[in-house]
Amino acid sequence: MLTLSHVLKALAPTADYQIPQDFEIACGCVDSRCTVSKGLFVALKGENTDGHLFVDQAFANGAVLALTDQPIESVFPVVDIRQSGFILPAIAPFSLRTSNTLEALQTLAKYWRAQHNLTVIGITGSVGKSSTKELAASVLGSRARTLKNQGNMNNEIGLPLTLLSLNEEHKVAVLEMGFYVSGEIELLCDIAKPQIGIITNIGTVHAERAGSIEDIARGKAELVEALPASPDGLAILNYDDPYVREMASLTAARVFYYGLDPKADLWADEIQSHGLEGIRCRMHYQGESLFVSAPLIGRHSVYTMLRAAAVAFNLGMDWDAIFDAFKDDRFQVRIVTVRTASGAILIDDSYNASPDSTIAALNLLNDLNGRKVAVLGDMLELGRYEEAGHNRVGLRASEVADEMVLVGTRSLMTRDAALGNGYRADKIRWFDDYTGALAYLKEALHAGDVALVKGSHSMHMEKIVSALEDLN
Repeated sequence: MLTLSHVLKALAPTADYQIPQDFEIACGCVDSRCTVSKGLFVALKGENTDGHLFVDQAFANGAVLALTDQPIESVFPVVDIRQSGFILPAIAPFSLRTSNTLEALQTLAKYWRAQHNLTVIGITGSVGKSSTKELAASVLGSRARTLKNQGNMNNEIGLPLTLLSLNEEHKVAVLEMGFYVSGEIELLCDIAKPQIGIITNIGTVHAERAGSIEDIARGKAELVEALPASPDGLAILNYDDPYVREMASLTAARVFYYGLDPKADLWADEIQSHGLEGIRCRMHYQGESLFVSAPLIGRHSVYTMLRAAAVAFNLGMDWDAIFDAFKDDRFQVRIVTVRTASGAILIDDSYNASPDSTIAALNLLNDLNGRKVAVLGDMLELGRYEEAGHNRVGLRASEVADEMVLVGTRSLMTRDAALGNGYRADKIRWFDDYTGALAYLKEALHAGDVALVKGSHSMHMEKIVSALEDLN
């Protein structure tokens, strides 16, 4: 387990000091309200507040150590480790003053990762990162102690915090890596040192910040560029996505392709969606094939299965082990279903939205029985692809949905695309925010209806689901 001595070796490697009493650190945290016993609180300055104001609150909640980079008011000692010969208190808790707390967190995580002999798997792409992380961690976790980042802790803060939870029992770490700007994944790889990289696909998510789809592809490719050379490094690439397939030329690692094309090393066909009961497909690998099932929702989830199987095969698991792991329904996926008081079923995919993920969700809606209602909010951060993305969604929704409930000004483009495809205007309801849509849906949804709820996170589509969910 991480200790004070490890922190000082990482952050003050040349300083002259003595440790009166070493102590263990259970985990790292940047929110003083969620600090647990024996935690390390990292004081970061955010857009709305500054963690330096809450150091003592973190200590009250169980933290034993804090990292700061500016003067603070605290009833506990503050030790400036920027100076050699500092003196440590005999009793915790106390703070360590550093030059930059974010850089200190990343430096500590990189040091702690280097102390462990384990296989690190990095996952990035525009859509499917989280579901791939969850399924891969579940499959690999059936054979070895596996660490994964929780929720969306996939950035320059969350990934280092995840690595601080490493201990000697972990044999594998499955780490989702998010991307907004060039160099971000390169930084995460420098910290985590993955030997295996999985690329899901390339789309226009966050294009407003990331740039063109070519810029996004270059940013995602930083993962495969950072992998060690073959045979130590392995790049698992989506053969069906030309942007991903071409990344083979950018890595010195061994390349393993997955997809629906028989040219891939691992490929699938005969895909069957059983709606909310999961999917089934036939997988082919090294001349053998097997039908496998998983409690994943939507035909697009076959790619999630392929990615998890690809890494499992390459780490020595066999068909039987993978087949059994796929049947375990304990792993988490973002899409969940709830029932309303009126008896309608809601497909809650409200966490976020892009054109590709929304069309995949509409394809799932198409597989289900009942009157189909598409409740769609604006898709944000698409940049130059905003109109084209909403048009694609409008066209597909017009082919699937019996009724559309649209939220936000950008969804007017979705409406216009649907109308242009011959969709009836009286089957579309538009609202400028979720409150209007919620009021309408309370009256409009009935038993036998199935409604997909999806939109960008800031559209607050999840509030529609929580308000309509029958908790009785």
